[in-house]
Amino acid sequence: MRAFVAGATGLTGRSVVEVAVQRGLETVAHVRPDSSRLAEWTTRFESLGARVATHPWTPDGMQRAMAQHRPTHVFCLLGTTAKRARAGDGDYRAVDFGLTVMLIDAVKAAGLESTRVIYLSSLGADKPRGAYLQARADVEAHLRASGLPHTIARPSFIVGDRDRARVGETVGAAVADAPLKLIGWLGGRRTADRLRSIDGPTLAAGLVRAALDPQAEGAVLDSADLR
Repeated sequence: MRAFVAGATGLTGRSVVEVAVQRGLETVAHVRPDSSRLAEWTTRFESLGARVATHPWTPDGMQRAMAQHRPTHVFCLLGTTAKRARAGDGDYRAVDFGLTVMLIDAVKAAGLESTRVIYLSSLGADKPRGAYLQARADVEAHLRASGLPHTIARPSFIVGDRDRARVGETVGAAVADAPLKLIGWLGGRRTADRLRSIDGPTLAAGLVRAALDPQAEGAVLDSADLR
């Protein structure tokens, strides 16, 4: 089995690379060829036992990546933030939707019809409000329409040490988690586990576990499932 991790340098992605290697998958971590930290990420991922791919984010580049590495599992962990969008690094439509759809289409174009796509979506994507959740909902629809084997993850707030802090997410997690503890104590543990925040390593372990679980094919998993 071989995993291709898109978004490998993110909070969840770097942990997915580590867990996938530990679980015995040949693992390919994708890093943007123009990344200012390419050498650093290459050293880091190779020290874990993964390979690094630097194909450009173009339809042809992604198709070549799929044809070259022929993964059995593709982890789509891409995402931007409102701050980065304001800085001109691409908005939700261009990054969260556009690049993910490009990758899904590349899997099909390479003839990898049995490759499982594991997509990191978000809690609330089933009833999207705002550009962020709408982009996630549209990716989910595109993935289902592709006919590829897939697993969709919809966690709540993802917390941990990021290279670029997400203040809104951190504050939101803290505000939401406090009353959820009480709900859990009062017998609503399943609801609390679905809604409360999840850290990157725990989420990564859940994503890899789901990727290797035949029963998780076609499933939509929330934070409680992923724990």
